[in-house]
Amino acid sequence: MTETPDEVKELRDAARELDETRTAVEERGESELQTAAEALDNVERILDQYESRATDRDDLKGYVQFREALSDTLDEIPPDVSHSESFIDANDILTTGITSTLSTSDFGRAREALEPVRKDAQLLQSWKTAREEYKTARYAVEQRHREVGERIDELEELLALGEADLDRSTDELSEPIEAYNEAVTMAFDQFVGETPAREVLDLLATAESYPLVELPTPPQRLRTYLDTADIGSEPVSRLTELAKFSRSKLDHYVADPETFSAAVGTTQTFLSQLSDAADSLTISWPPAPAQELRWRTRELVAVVGRFADEATVARARSVYRLASNSEGEFARLRATAVAREQLTDEQRAKLERGAVEAELETLRAESRQLEACLEQHGPRRV
Repeated sequence: MTETPDEVKELRDAARELDETRTAVEERGESELQTAAEALDNVERILDQYESRATDRDDLKGYVQFREALSDTLDEIPPDVSHSESFIDANDILTTGITSTLSTSDFGRAREALEPVRKDAQLLQSWKTAREEYKTARYAVEQRHREVGERIDELEELLALGEADLDRSTDELSEPIEAYNEAVTMAFDQFVGETPAREVLDLLATAESYPLVELPTPPQRLRTYLDTADIGSEPVSRLTELAKFSRSKLDHYVADPETFSAAVGTTQTFLSQLSDAADSLTISWPPAPAQELRWRTRELVAVVGRFADEATVARARSVYRLASNSEGEFARLRATAVAREQLTDEQRAKLERGAVEAELETLRAESRQLEACLEQHGPRRV
């Protein structure tokens, strides 16, 4: 039998307490309790404020102010307030003598006379506390339900990995991808190293229409400058070299050193990192699922075809065909690749001894309990 989660127990207890306190409040009347609680608060504030002065034999003025403040406060209390006699008793205790006859014990007896009202106020506070505790307990169940759901997803994915044939060769999938990655990296490095910088930036700008390729976006100011400046016909490496020159030295190489520095000097980081941009053109291993890979290789073919030779483009097309011709076969090869890449020795051992299935069964049972508890105990007014 599955053990009841602690979060469920706590929510049930909180719901029971909330129902009990709500019933008690409804029996007495929430508005009546609120009126009594406010009256008590006002009276006790006067007691706390004036006790030291009203019991000081040398402070007649303080005593008079206390009597006036207490009288004004009591006059504002509705005559039909709950436990009205308690307020009358408290007043009688405190207003039957002069300052020389009042003591701290009188104030203590007055507070004792207000105890029935205080219990009503505490009932109202208990109801508020019960609502807050219910909300907290329900949130804890929701949080645990999310955590269990996430763990179930992880274990189900782990089970799926465990079903892969780890002894199967993935060369049919890995070799075309490796061949393409090597070819496109070489082609892009050559393109960036030898092609005029303005053409490199034109390619990057064109690639913005292919979001799955994710090449870096060229700064517009740099593009505008290179489109018209003679230096735009130089390769990127030459631009980064010149950007390090002093203004006086630049005079010998560019027509307008100030404009060059403003456009190129501020983008040195971008230009220097273009050599790493080839990674955006490669295909990861293990590859993405078939449908995702098909969409991406279509975009890769379109972009790579703008700078690489036909042999490199053909390699990209071969990967596209792998993901298109037999989706079931591709999925099996990919599952093997993913399993080899992701499964640890510990996970394999857990799969072999059935520990994953056992944990999954336990968590599914807990998830059902949590879900049922949330359905039974919905959000409440706070």
